[in-house]
Amino acid sequence: MSSINTNASAMTALQTLAATNKSLNTTQGRIATGMRVAEASDNAAYWSIATTMRSDNKALSTVQDALGLGASKVDTAYTGMNKAIDTLNEIKVKLVAATGASDADKAKIDTEIKALQGQLKAYADGATFSGSNMLSVDTSTGHAAVGTADDVKIVSAFNRNAAGTASISTIDVKVNGIKLYDKSALDAGGVLTTNANAGILDQARLKDGTRATTIQNPTLGVAAAAGDSYSVATLALKSGATTATDTQVSDMLGAVEGALKEMTTAATNLGAAKSRIELQKTFTSSLMDSIDRGVGQLVDADMNKESTRLQALQVQQQLGIQALSIANGNSQSILSLFRG
Repeated sequence: MSSINTNASAMTALQTLAATNKSLNTTQGRIATGMRVAEASDNAAYWSIATTMRSDNKALSTVQDALGLGASKVDTAYTGMNKAIDTLNEIKVKLVAATGASDADKAKIDTEIKALQGQLKAYADGATFSGSNMLSVDTSTGHAAVGTADDVKIVSAFNRNAAGTASISTIDVKVNGIKLYDKSALDAGGVLTTNANAGILDQARLKDGTRATTIQNPTLGVAAAAGDSYSVATLALKSGATTATDTQVSDMLGAVEGALKEMTTAATNLGAAKSRIELQKTFTSSLMDSIDRGVGQLVDADMNKESTRLQALQVQQQLGIQALSIANGNSQSILSLFRG
């Protein structure tokens, strides 16, 4: 049946052309943006996942910056600790040389030791990065407990569990175990008053190198007394006109050995923290790349497929236009039925 009111062929052709144009617009959008899921309406689930993961990746980028800053802090402390160990070894050598030396030579060696002690303090005070110093601290104020240095916390990871809850992980550097000096242990005149708060070099030590329970300053030039303690930061071979005995020099050497052991342990801990930070930086970089790839697989368009689809849709569009033109032309043939 032919009808001038209803052109079924034209309607079919028009619907097909509209569908083709819609698909063509979608394909052109994917080619223009390079994404098959550019907004929530394209695929709500994939868009939500991709948006969350992109946000997490930005957080990981900040974590990587924090790791870089933390690595610099630890590296600065590590460098200062190594230099301090070298200098303390020099003091050890001087004490060995002082054993059996004359009072005059001991006085000269004492001058050299004082210079090395000043250099130790300079290394510790100078090991500062971005306002952070782990070797020379003052825990009298601004810390959770007087005499106890707060841990240096380095942001190492941004985590999200299966429930979607976000959390942050840190690498903690135990400053209280590596500090060389703590001002809170000294009085206004720089004299050690609180052994419990002292750093490795401030600490009063017995002749076997262990930390003394009670501070007992020796009297140079006399027989060593039980419980005499020595601090690397202040030990001296000469006081006024009095010079240390060889026994006292030997006791000082034992105190230096104890400090060296603790500093070696502290340097090991700093080195381990430094290594862990570097490993975490590498992992974070790889994780960010992995997340980028995962998001890409969800939302990126396959340009090879899209280019092929574009050509096919363009042909379909042309054929749809031609079919609509033919369908509209069929109505004109009805006029021939009424020609005389």
